[in-house]
Amino acid sequence: MLDQWYPEAARLTAMQSPSLIFYPTAIGWHPHEKKIHGEAQFDSWQTVQRGHAIANGIYMQAVNRIGLEKSDKNSAGIEFWGSSFCLQTPQGKIIAQASSAKEEILVAEIDLAKIEYIRRNWPFLTR
Repeated sequence: MLDQWYPEAARLTAMQSPSLIFYPTAIGWHPHEKKIHGEAQFDSWQTVQRGHAIANGIYMQAVNRIGLEKSDKNSAGIEFWGSSFCLQTPQGKIIAQASSAKEEILVAEIDLAKIEYIRRNWPFLTR
């Protein structure tokens, strides 16, 4: 399993020449923190994933669940923020994104030749 927050995992994986790095996750916030920290936390998650795509010249897919999960009736729980990125280009552009409120299947077309083009002309990843 790769940890989506650290650049080393994405780099080591990218060096194995995949066409896509896929990050399944279950990330969210505690409901009482959402108003204060929610936007910054969500933005941090997106930014890190986009950074992996850019630094490694690879397509990225980050999938996240939706809904509120409570461990018991006295718990505030965790509200999963959804908003899966269906795909990102090797330059970090979001091609498609799911909503935060419903389950969705996103389909996007990618151009695998673009990986080599980006790596050759924007050489952050060298082997």
